[in-house]
Amino acid sequence: MNSSLFYTLKGIVKNRVDWGGRVEFIGEPFVRLLTALLIGGVIGMDRAYRGRAAGFRTHILVCLASCVSMLLMDFQWLTEATENPDVIRMDPARMAQGIMTGIGFLGAGVIMQDRSSVRGLTTAASIWITASIGIVVGTGYYELAVIATLLTLITLAIFNKLVDVLPIRRYAFLMMKFNRGEHWVEQNIRELLSEHEIVVSSLTYKLSDMGQSLAYQMTVRTTDLKRYKAVAEALLDTPAVIEFNLRPLGD
Repeated sequence: MNSSLFYTLKGIVKNRVDWGGRVEFIGEPFVRLLTALLIGGVIGMDRAYRGRAAGFRTHILVCLASCVSMLLMDFQWLTEATENPDVIRMDPARMAQGIMTGIGFLGAGVIMQDRSSVRGLTTAASIWITASIGIVVGTGYYELAVIATLLTLITLAIFNKLVDVLPIRRYAFLMMKFNRGEHWVEQNIRELLSEHEIVVSSLTYKLSDMGQSLAYQMTVRTTDLKRYKAVAEALLDTPAVIEFNLRPLGD
């Protein structure tokens, strides 16, 4: 048996490996994997709680996969039985680049576009940061991983509530349909929305049902989502409106 391999196996039995002056606990990879599992689960719980498609299990698998890939690079020296370890050159940055490239495809899969709205951007970003944290855990930087996890949870949970408090513009898609000949003019629509402090950002016209109906499609904005509910109730009490669709936009 090769002498270097013999000493490597001997070190494994003692739960420690000394390779080129580098000493590692052989149980370290398992600790990193468990840490990645916990971190991915914590971040995934927030997404699962909000009903996102990429939730608890997805984030765990992303974090674990990133960690495993970095472990392969970080502990590759355990499989190399050589008496001259200095001749081996490994670049963990290349593995990290490959991981982030693959995560880009997964993140793109959770982004959905429905007409004028785009959903899933925050979930895609959470998958990306989870993969990054998995890479950090895989390289053994536990402190950095914990700090990054806390900042991620603060951004997803606490900042989400902060956004609800700040006077941010809330956009929505609004469609109103009238029978031709009984339709409102554009000024009537703007006045109704103005009464509820809603501003029209863009407006288009559509003639449908073989020319029997006229529909107004528009993007509107306000700083209070409750005003959209008030407009919906007003439209329900308007006999001239035969159909309407009011859909808030955003993630």
